Amino acid sequence: MRAYRLISHESPPSIIDCEAPEPKHQELRLKIATCGLNFADLLMMKGTYQETPALPFTLGMEVAGIVDKVGAGVTGFNIGDRVAVFGGQGGLAEFGCFDAARAVKIPDSMGWTDAAALQIAYGTSHVALDHRARLQPDETLLVLGAAGGVGLTAVEIGKLMGATVVACARGADKLQAAKQAGADHLIDASTQDIRAEMKKLGGADVVYDPVGGDQFTAAFRSCNPEARILTIGFASGDVPQIKANHLLVKNISVLGVYWGGYLSFRPEVLTGSLSQLMEWHSQGRITPHVSNILPMERAAEGMELLRTRKSTGKVVITIQDI
Repeated sequence: MRAYRLISHESPPSIIDCEAPEPKHQELRLKIATCGLNFADLLMMKGTYQETPALPFTLGMEVAGIVDKVGAGVTGFNIGDRVAVFGGQGGLAEFGCFDAARAVKIPDSMGWTDAAALQIAYGTSHVALDHRARLQPDETLLVLGAAGGVGLTAVEIGKLMGATVVACARGADKLQAAKQAGADHLIDASTQDIRAEMKKLGGADVVYDPVGGDQFTAAFRSCNPEARILTIGFASGDVPQIKANHLLVKNISVLGVYWGGYLSFRPEVLTGSLSQLMEWHSQGRITPHVSNILPMERAAEGMELLRTRKSTGKVVITIQDI
């Protein structure tokens, strides 16, 4: 099989020919159709992600495909089932073996591209806004990085949950994507003052932040009493330092969100969330925004789109026709 594999953190990954893996106990082997790219893939390439596998390894965190083989002890799945899996690695290959507990069956109405694009981005936003922040219909949600892979899903889900959604992104094109996802108000981070604009809108009750840096600081200063700030990631490269005494003044809560972390201590949070998302998709209430669909030969180009923030929504790699 072909796989997009990283051999060294000092050199870029490349497509190599290697043996297809065999499923171990409680594992499924998938013939992979599509793989969604994520900012975490870039961190893994540098060796700075909190769960970077040992070298060498195949990149690709979330996949969709057909069950090709079933390992011992697996129940509930059969050869030929269409499934999506958050594997954490191994997705940019023609075949991959994954823990069956991480797999969910794909509705007949869901195509391969949407299946690969939905899990991490929508899952992160749904768990963050519903499980962590307990977003309410009468609240104002400020989404930073609103045109990115997770940002657009936060706009869409926040609107579904009944909140007033303010989308913050850089440039008219990205703001237009956020508007199409349902944003009520738009802030151009490259030309407008986030704090001043939010003051006009009555302040933020919940902040969704995958960016960090100066935007976190501006959003923090625009919070209403008892606001909740969701720290999703730090795409700016700047991890903000929070002064604890500033939290006291308005009784603000800062909540960390690491979607994949729930697999180790409360997996039912993820499975319940994914079930809700699959239902919404079947009902036509959510539609993954995929800005780029590329073949595996252009995986490096897809990674560069993420690194330079030139994509909106998701970048999906097509591995093979199924």
